[in-house]
Amino acid sequence: MSRGKSLFAVLAIGIGLMMLLGRFLSFFTIVALLLLIFGYYKHKSGDIKKGRTLMWAGTAIIILDNLILVVGIMLISLGVFYWKGRKVQPREGYIINQNFMSNYAWDQAPWILRNTSIWHVIGEVDADLSLALPEEKETVIYLQGVMGDIDLSIPEDYGVEIEAFVLFGRQKFGDDQKSGGMNRLVYQSPGYAGSEYKVKFVISYLIGDLDVKLT
Repeated sequence: MSRGKSLFAVLAIGIGLMMLLGRFLSFFTIVALLLLIFGYYKHKSGDIKKGRTLMWAGTAIIILDNLILVVGIMLISLGVFYWKGRKVQPREGYIINQNFMSNYAWDQAPWILRNTSIWHVIGEVDADLSLALPEEKETVIYLQGVMGDIDLSIPEDYGVEIEAFVLFGRQKFGDDQKSGGMNRLVYQSPGYAGSEYKVKFVISYLIGDLDVKLT
């Protein structure tokens, strides 16, 4: 598709959504959503400081303009996080991290692989398992939030299982990519049962960008 046609398609979809949802979305909410989207792509393109500033601004406007709705969504998400966390984690004593906005850069240096549950409203997780130092033979990492950007690098010698669900967003697994709504990924690496070290990722976001690389 040419750039002109792509732009027209995006505009047509955007205008259509505004016409359908206009009675439910205020002007400030639309501006906030645009700031979040623009800030997200700035962050992805490398302009991290500006991207975060725009996302913070968009988030603040949404909260102020839709306080009850936003608080309701956050409470439901947090409640599901605790309820599901007890089910997916294999044993007591796992790490629980909760933040409004967070960034986990587990792809820069060796890091300790532990049973961990993470919840955030807006978050980014970059994990390279070739740098991981496992504490146990089997590990579970549970990631949940409202908006997330998840990048996973998986080496061949690791036994990996992934259960991921993104309500709206993009999902890329190797060379396969799909966008839209209700994106679900279920994966188990070859030889998983006989692997010395195993890690399971359970991922759930309302809006997300999931990228899984097999190395």
